[in-house]
Amino acid sequence: VQLQASGGGLVQAGESLRLSCAASGRTFQSMGWFRQAPGKEREFVAGIIWSLASLYHRDSVKGRFTISGDNSKLIYLQMNGLRPEDTAVYYCAGDRSRVSDWSRMGYWGKGTQVTVSS
Repeated sequence: VQLQASGGGLVQAGESLRLSCAASGRTFQSMGWFRQAPGKEREFVAGIIWSLASLYHRDSVKGRFTISGDNSKLIYLQMNGLRPEDTAVYYCAGDRSRVSDWSRMGYWGKGTQVTVSS
């Protein structure tokens, strides 16, 4: 099972990026995006549960970030209005179940760096 995230980069505050994550080898019931800034714990950003057609976003990104997906193997994170505090390594993750605790996702990909300059 592999989860491959891409799309990170260096942008200025207010600009946009779109992250992509492709899963191979398995389909997931839950997929999500997480981020970890230097010196901070990893945090949930956004998630999707396919069977419920439900989308979830952490409060600090609501109205700016949007998770979407084409199927149970491909998700995106559209990030608009980026802020310096959004700077982090962004990870995608998947789980075979409908998770109730996003931090307990079973499969993780390597991250992609997002850097927002002020």
